[in-house]
Amino acid sequence: MGQKPNMLTPEASPLDRFGYTVRDLRERRGYTLRGLAEVTFFSYSKLWKWENAKRPPKHRSEVEHLDRVLNGQGLLVELWQRIGADVSPQSHVSVSGLHVSESSVDLATAVSRQATSDDEGIFVPARLRDGSVVFVALDRRAMLRGGVGLGTAAALSVGTPAVAGSHTLPGLTRPARSAAAYSGTPVEHFQHVRRLLIDNDNLLGPSRAIATARQHIEDIKQLRQDAKGTDRHALMELQTQYAEFASWLYQDLGDFDSAQFWLDRAFQWSHTVGDGDLTSYVLARKAQLAGEMHDLVDVVDLAEAAQRMARPRSRLAAVARTYESYGHALRGESTDSERAIDDVRNALDRVSGDTTPWGVWLNEQYVEVHRAQGLEVLGKHAEAAELFTTAIKALPDGYHRDRGVYMARAAVAHAGAGAPDEAAAVGLQALTVANDTGSGRIVRELARLDKALVPWQRQPEVTEFRAHFNGLLAHES
Repeated sequence: MGQKPNMLTPEASPLDRFGYTVRDLRERRGYTLRGLAEVTFFSYSKLWKWENAKRPPKHRSEVEHLDRVLNGQGLLVELWQRIGADVSPQSHVSVSGLHVSESSVDLATAVSRQATSDDEGIFVPARLRDGSVVFVALDRRAMLRGGVGLGTAAALSVGTPAVAGSHTLPGLTRPARSAAAYSGTPVEHFQHVRRLLIDNDNLLGPSRAIATARQHIEDIKQLRQDAKGTDRHALMELQTQYAEFASWLYQDLGDFDSAQFWLDRAFQWSHTVGDGDLTSYVLARKAQLAGEMHDLVDVVDLAEAAQRMARPRSRLAAVARTYESYGHALRGESTDSERAIDDVRNALDRVSGDTTPWGVWLNEQYVEVHRAQGLEVLGKHAEAAELFTTAIKALPDGYHRDRGVYMARAAVAHAGAGAPDEAAAVGLQALTVANDTGSGRIVRELARLDKALVPWQRQPEVTEFRAHFNGLLAHES
């Protein structure tokens, strides 16, 4: 028997109004709650909590999806935004050192409460009064109302990407996608765009590509409505690839909640495609994300599951084994970590001829970088710093953001090895890339470096790095 719905008074709060409207739209469309769960891929309990004002959705993308299914014409998104305005105070920022007027507890949990919104908010690193660094979502409109121009956003590498409807006249809607509009096939067009976005991501950072990637997911969905046969299947596969790419962009931005959301979407859609390699790859990516989040439980389990799903002795099995190695390092399992990374190194020649398009970047340099990550976590700092330095020198042109990530990790390793001057110098170089790209992954490593350098904070080089890093951050009032 289903749970009994609450009697809602929509005037009581924005949350009650949102739940009341979800229920009303659902009933008008003829869905039961379980039926809505099936078509949206949301769990029954999650939808029940939303309808009964027990808990609001965390992600804007979830609300947008629900609004589309229920043909809400944007109403649910508007009501959801009012919930955020009602339950949290406005953020206050200034050009000279951003200031966030939320409590330490609120800031520390901001990442789990809010997903970044391409047109409504930005995701920035902020320093709490206790000196720690967290990532917090700020409302772009509040920034502008507070007198902050786009220069500050640019300094944080946050662009102003175009969003759906941003160039549409009032009263008009976006026209339906037409396959005949493309010189080749729509699949060829969006494949080409995705390749360009991937290249630009490494040069310019994730924030400029997120809105485009998410809009193309919606465009592909529209094209699928009229497509048939192999064209429809190819579009579904492309939609899955874009979802995985969106997850990567959010991961690099530092918004792990949104990264998990889009990886979950990609995993669901990959099963629809029926491509075992694609599903294996997405599962391996889930292991990689778990490792970056320092999830000591899921990282190894997900990596092992990806290996079981992958073809035996394939490149994708080796990719998953690479992420398993880092998971073992995080858990302090030095022998298991080294054994896993040695297995991957020994498999490189064998998997080089694998025809799958996934994980083509798996080479000796990539493996050595992950070996260095594991060594640094295990406390072998000097060896890790040497491996990172070698990897930085070997990077080809165009890998600007990846270079910054490697430099930030090398700086942390130098600090761990007791070389503060070298750590601060390399950290400043990484800080330049962080400013260029807005990469949250770089900033997270530099936050670790900032903390590691505290014992040498009076040394001039260290003082310079910490001052410049502090200038990048928002600050708690």
